Amino acid sequence: MWVSFFLLNWMASLWVVWMEIQRLGLPYEFWQPALWEGSSHLVQLLLIPAILAWDRRFPLERGRIRRSLGGHAAFTVPFSLVHVALMVAIRQAVYATQGQHYEFGPLSSELLYEYLKDFRAYAGYLTIIYLYRFGLRRLRGEAEFLSEERDLEEPTPVTDRFLVRKLGREFLVKVHDIDWVQSSGNYVNLIVGSRAYPLRETMAGIETKLAPAGFMRVHRSAIVNLDRVAEIVPFDTGDGEVRLSSGVKIPVSRRFRKQLRDQLG
Repeated sequence: MWVSFFLLNWMASLWVVWMEIQRLGLPYEFWQPALWEGSSHLVQLLLIPAILAWDRRFPLERGRIRRSLGGHAAFTVPFSLVHVALMVAIRQAVYATQGQHYEFGPLSSELLYEYLKDFRAYAGYLTIIYLYRFGLRRLRGEAEFLSEERDLEEPTPVTDRFLVRKLGREFLVKVHDIDWVQSSGNYVNLIVGSRAYPLRETMAGIETKLAPAGFMRVHRSAIVNLDRVAEIVPFDTGDGEVRLSSGVKIPVSRRFRKQLRDQLG
């Protein structure tokens, strides 16, 4: 998705710049604006994982908005500096192959100009990331553990169920039906068969809630339903692997392997 987005953006920007060059009659060859726009878009594409990693540290969620916005605003400075440095390096290298020299321009004014553009671009990328996550949760269904105080039309025990909202519908899934739990940034994924339902919860929090129901942490990023464990495969390194009855393989850390074996013993 990101590659397609930046490719289309590059083509659109190049088209506009080339039309402007022709309108003004400037003495540039086509490869030059293609390089200018392409180098900028390529570097920003390569920086998307850095934005995602930073967002895991400063997620835009309730109760942390001000702190997270400040964190993201601060990150736009190194984001822009790295973008400009790599972009200019690529341009200079390509120009050198053509026997020419690329001139960036007055450093202070150009850096300010690029930073203002990069600040807007960063905000746009962050918006795309959160819109994508929102759409994905709507499509896949977002889970929420029910509490005993929640009002339901018909009284029913709800401590062993969670509520899934998907495309405007709500339905219940039993905790016992969860095969395993996977860490996923600010969420955890509740894996039920071939489906994964995101739940806004930490691994430590979900571990505490699911432990009484027969679940156990086997890795920093995985919790398994002990009833689904079919086999434990030890490795020479001390780590191991859990194979579920569904055939799914999950890594087991050394620190959890003995505890898992004792639990299943």
